[in-house]
Amino acid sequence: MIQNVGNHLRRGLASVFSSRTSRKSASHAGNDSAMADGEGYRNPTEVQMSQLVLPCHTNQRGELSVGQLLKWIDTTACLSAERHAGCPCVTASMDDIYFEHTISVGQVVNIKAKVNRAFNSSMEVGIQVASEDLCSEKQWNVCKALATFVAHREITKVKLKQITPRTEEEKMEHSVAAERRRMRLVYADTIKDLLANCAIQDDLESRDCSHMVPAEKTRVESVELVLPPHANHQGNTFGGQIMAWMENVATIAASRLCRAHPTLKAIEMFHFRGPSQVGDRLVLKAIVNNAFKHSMEVGVCVEAYRQQAETHRRHINSAFMTFVVLDADDQPQLLPWIRPQPGDGERRYREASARKKIRLDRKYIVSCKQTEVPLSVPWDPSNQVYLSYNNVSSLRMLVAKDNWVLSSEINQVRLYTLEDDKFLSFHMEMVVHVDAAQAFLLLSDLRRRPEWDKHYRSVELVQQVDEDDAIYHVTSPALGGHTKPQDFVILASRRKPCDNGDPYVIALRSVTLPTHRETPEYRRGETLCSGFCFWREGDQLTKVSYYNQATPGVLNYVTTNVAGLSSEFYTTFKACEQFLLDNRNDLAPSLQTL
Repeated sequence: MIQNVGNHLRRGLASVFSSRTSRKSASHAGNDSAMADGEGYRNPTEVQMSQLVLPCHTNQRGELSVGQLLKWIDTTACLSAERHAGCPCVTASMDDIYFEHTISVGQVVNIKAKVNRAFNSSMEVGIQVASEDLCSEKQWNVCKALATFVAHREITKVKLKQITPRTEEEKMEHSVAAERRRMRLVYADTIKDLLANCAIQDDLESRDCSHMVPAEKTRVESVELVLPPHANHQGNTFGGQIMAWMENVATIAASRLCRAHPTLKAIEMFHFRGPSQVGDRLVLKAIVNNAFKHSMEVGVCVEAYRQQAETHRRHINSAFMTFVVLDADDQPQLLPWIRPQPGDGERRYREASARKKIRLDRKYIVSCKQTEVPLSVPWDPSNQVYLSYNNVSSLRMLVAKDNWVLSSEINQVRLYTLEDDKFLSFHMEMVVHVDAAQAFLLLSDLRRRPEWDKHYRSVELVQQVDEDDAIYHVTSPALGGHTKPQDFVILASRRKPCDNGDPYVIALRSVTLPTHRETPEYRRGETLCSGFCFWREGDQLTKVSYYNQATPGVLNYVTTNVAGLSSEFYTTFKACEQFLLDNRNDLAPSLQTL
C-alpha cells in the first residue's frame, strides 16, 4: 500500500521536486561535493583481513570453525581500534552475533573493521564478515558484529580523539553508536530485570521424562594455560582466543545432547569482566541450559587463577550460545528434551526460556531494517529497552541522511523533503532565541503540545516508563476529509547529548498497548519515526529541527504542504517558536539537572 502511494506521489509531485532540487542547503551541497571529491575515500581506521580457509581451520563438517573465525574477527577489530587510538587496546565487549552462512574449506574469509565512534577511552568497532568462493566468484554475507575496545596506556590516561564521519553510512553509524553504548551500559541490569519479571511457562511436568537427556550429561570442564602466542604485546590474553576456547567447550556440550555435529548460530552480547595474562590458567565450564524444538542454549563460564593453590578464581567472562543441528539440506533437526538438575539447573532452564524470548525481541526490533518493522510494535516489559533504542536510533539515522532537499523557505523556517525507499519524509528547521536544554525540556512533555499544535487535541500520559521514556495517548482532529478524529499511542524517548556537537533528541513512534485498543470512536493513526533534535548554536540560540516519516494516513496532508498548497506546517512551527519564547523562563530548577 505504501509503495503504491509513493508511486502516485512521485508522479504527482515530479514538477514540484524538479523545480526545487537545485535549492539544496549549503551544508548538504558541501557534503555532496566532499563525496564527489572523495571517490576513492577510505576510512582511516579501516582494516581488512582476508584468510584462505585450510583444513586445519575447519570442524568435523569441513566448515570453518566459529572459534577460528572469532579469533580473526577480534584481531581485525583490535588492529582497527589501535590504528585510531595509537596505543594498545583490549576487547571489552561483543554485541550479539548472528551467523547467517557457514564457510567451507577452500573458500576465502574477508573481514572488514572500522571504528564507528570514539568516546573517552573506549570505542565501538563495526565488523563485516563475508565469504568468497574463488572458483564461482560468489560472495555471501556471514555476519556483522559490533565490538567495544578500551585503549590502555600504562603511564598516562588515554583520551581518544573523536571520529569525524564523512559518508552517509559513517554519519549514521557514528550517531547510533551513542545509543548502542547507552544500551550496553545498562545491559546487565536490563537482563536481570527482564528475567525477574518475565512470565515463563513451565512445561517440565508435561514432558515425557523417559525421552529426556539429563543436563548433567552435557557438562564440560576444560583448562587452558595462557601462553605468549595467546596474548598481545602487553601480555593480556586476546579476547578472540578466549572466545575460541569458549566456543570449543560449548560445542562439546551441545554435541553430548544431540549426539551429532552442531552448528553455532548465535552468540549473545557479553562483557569481559576483567583481563587475563600470560601464565593464567583459564577454567572453562559449559552446560546445555535448555533445548527447544530446533535449537539449544549452552551457557559458558570462564574463570582464571595463577597457581593451583589459589582459592579465589577471577570471573573473566560468561556467555550464552545458541546451536542447531542441520541435516543434509541444511534444515534444522528436532532435538531431544533436556532434564535439568533440581535447584540451579531448573533456574538455568527457566532463564534460558526467558532469554530466548528476549533474544527474539531484541533481534526483531534492533536488527531489522526500518522498512521491515511494522508501524506499531506491542509494548512489553521484555522489549521496552530495545523499543526505546530503536525509537531513538531510527530518528538519528533519518537525521544523518545526506539527500535532504530544500523544498521551501519562509521567514527563515525551512522545509526539507526526502524520498527514500517506500517513504516520503519531511524535516522543518528554524533557529530560536532559547537555550537548547530549555527547548528540550519544554517539548519533551507531550502533554503541553496542544498549547501550540492544533493537530494535538488532547494528550494523556499513560505510563512514565523511566526518566527518559513515556507512553502517551494522543487524540487529533479529523484529517483529509475523514469524519472520524484520529488517536495515537506514542512512545516518547528523550536523550541528552552524549558529547559536544551532539543534539538533544526527542524521538516518537507508535506502539500498541492492551489497555488502549482501537475504538469505534477514533481512527487509529500510526507514526513510524518522528521527533525533534536541538543543536546549541550559541548562547541562548538553538537550531530546532522536526523530522517525520509520512505514513499513508497523513500522506495527503503532508504532500499538500510540501507542494505549497497549504501553509499549516509553517504556521504550526511558528506557533512552536512562540511557545518556546513564552515559556523559556519557567524551567530554571529543571535545567540544573541537565
